[in-house]
Amino acid sequence: WRGSELAERLEVTERSIRRDITRLRSLGYPVDSVTGMHGGYSLAAGGRLPPLLLDDDDAVSIAVALHDIARRSTDAVAQSALGALTKLGQVMPASLRERVSALSDVVVGVGAAPDPFAEGSTEVDVVMALGLACSRNERTRFDYRSAEGVDSTRHVEPFRLVSVGRRWYLVAFDIDRVDWRTFRLDRISRVRTTGARFVRTDPPDAAEFVAMGIAVSSYELRAIVRFAAPAEVVARHVPPTIGVIRRDAEHRRSTIVEMGGDPDWIARYLAGSSLEYEVIEPEAVRDELRRLGEALVARNAVRADAAARGPSA
Repeated sequence: WRGSELAERLEVTERSIRRDITRLRSLGYPVDSVTGMHGGYSLAAGGRLPPLLLDDDDAVSIAVALHDIARRSTDAVAQSALGALTKLGQVMPASLRERVSALSDVVVGVGAAPDPFAEGSTEVDVVMALGLACSRNERTRFDYRSAEGVDSTRHVEPFRLVSVGRRWYLVAFDIDRVDWRTFRLDRISRVRTTGARFVRTDPPDAAEFVAMGIAVSSYELRAIVRFAAPAEVVARHVPPTIGVIRRDAEHRRSTIVEMGGDPDWIARYLAGSSLEYEVIEPEAVRDELRRLGEALVARNAVRADAAARGPSA
């Protein structure tokens, strides 16, 4: 852009343009300039990241993402994420920093393994509103659409936000239904806090409550599997939509996983695992594994016989 074009477009003088260019360079923005008839100014890629202009939603989204990365990642990546989160907090306005801090206190995560099933799109405003309500122990109303498409208004005592992959859940006590429930945030709209505070009693383990609802409770058949590996290793192989991971009280180096689904599906999933395992119950899953194993052996035996005979004349 020529200086005269920028001045005309921004409705300022060319002197103001030159002064602003100098200011941008002092802030770290690499602004190149070329003299002559075809010269002008251009923004070049720099050797370091220049200051970024973020609105409140941008800052909150980045803070939430960094918090989640720090929780899920290896030590080196986690430390980098925490360092970036600290720097971001130092330059946030006090009111925004308070909101992000409150959110960090009430967010928990489930699962370390890649989870292709846990996708979703959640509005930042919904995350922030419910996070603050959890932090303040404030009764809240919102509109909710069920998996069947039924709309309702819920009145809850919010407890925790749980992230599963790219999907978010609210764990809350449903006042009208007198029971603990989970709600997907991408199905929530029109969040309204009531101003009424409450005293929380006997809350569940939020992460396990959500994991059980996703992977186990909605299925008629439940399977219990012992993996011959520590929980942190199993967590890298079994996503939260597949099973709930618990430490094995009887075997220190083993891990118990509770899964839900039909025997055929569970058997096929286990057959693809690279970890050693033992199906504790039910017998139906063990039977299906035997059937699957016999079918694989028979199939490969036929191929081996055909290869041994060679091409037919």
